[in-house]
Amino acid sequence: MMTLWLSAGLIFSFAAIAFILLRWPSVACIGVTPVHTFTFIAILFTSGLDVGLIMFPLTEFAGYADTAANPEYGFANPLAIEFGFWAFLIWGFYFLTCFYFCIIEPQVKFFEIVLVKLVNNLVIIGTCAFTAYLLLANLPWYLPQLGDGETVQPIFYGTVFAAIALAVYSSSEIKYVRLLSLASTWLFGLLVVGMWGIAFLGDGSTPADFFSTGSLMGEYFSNLHRFVLPINAYHEFYLYWWFAWSIMIGQFTARFVSGIRTWQLLCVMLFVPSIAIGVWFTVLYHLHEQGRAITSLVSIAMISVGILMVVNSLDSLIRLYTDNLGLTVKRLGLRNYFLCNVFALCALTLLFRLDFLEIQWVGALVIAIYFACFAYILLRKWAVVAAISGAPPENSLDFERIEFEDID
Repeated sequence: MMTLWLSAGLIFSFAAIAFILLRWPSVACIGVTPVHTFTFIAILFTSGLDVGLIMFPLTEFAGYADTAANPEYGFANPLAIEFGFWAFLIWGFYFLTCFYFCIIEPQVKFFEIVLVKLVNNLVIIGTCAFTAYLLLANLPWYLPQLGDGETVQPIFYGTVFAAIALAVYSSSEIKYVRLLSLASTWLFGLLVVGMWGIAFLGDGSTPADFFSTGSLMGEYFSNLHRFVLPINAYHEFYLYWWFAWSIMIGQFTARFVSGIRTWQLLCVMLFVPSIAIGVWFTVLYHLHEQGRAITSLVSIAMISVGILMVVNSLDSLIRLYTDNLGLTVKRLGLRNYFLCNVFALCALTLLFRLDFLEIQWVGALVIAIYFACFAYILLRKWAVVAAISGAPPENSLDFERIEFEDID
């Protein structure tokens, strides 16, 4: 049943993307707080990804290569499979929701319905906690010298608590969100460059090996149709995970879009993150294939960037649900704002740790919101949506004198 529900959500999403491109291909997408395109990309990349990008690939390549145990992966190499689980096509979910919140939601106001707002913000809070749980669950793999993860290790729990606390504090000022997004984008770039040097400038490897390894991702694009629907239960987990993120990332990033056209927004959201992910996965896969051990120093560097990405993801989402629910610093005061959010996220993180919650349930709920929104538009707002020809007038910009606003 869960597979059927997921498949229905996927087919609906891709059909909706096609409809948007046919109906509004060149509409200027303008958010309420437009920023420079590079800043938008940084916010998108760091908000739309979490620690799994850093930690998961090295733990998964071997499983994708074991086609005896997992014959469903036999159509492509492990690098192409990993890329397909993280990049390109699935970023279309973010495009769909970003466009919706930028162009359609201001006219429809579906997410202002009290029940919808409540459910949507429960999704956001739950996904925040799952992000923190992933950090907690994967720290032992990268830092085994500190513990096996089976017993309570104060340093692991302390690290996750610190990440949550920093994210909550960062979310109290939108300028911190922007600065951390830019900082983590640059630090991720430095990590990629450093790891690229380790992988291809020593131990018999050459820079040419980077291109030969990267070319393996071509099997993803030649088998793109295989990634449209779930390959197996693990792919299903990933897709539900992406659905769980999709509404809130679209809602958050839509406010920063700076006037680019619909088709340009799609290209930016599909290609730019995918290029960065592809380069990173190529480096990691080459190290995996060479059997190169990850030193403690490199592990610490990866963990540090991963933690910063967790903070970036969390602060964006905390900012979103607190704004949506009116639980702002101005209303609660900084101390109460900080304590309430830290307590709630820590408690929910432990529920994921105890297997009381699953991200698949959150993703399934998001698909239900997709269908409910579509039904609401068909029944009540179809004429309004059909009349949409651009961004809301209050967001309009003079494109001959476009001025990007700094977030302050």
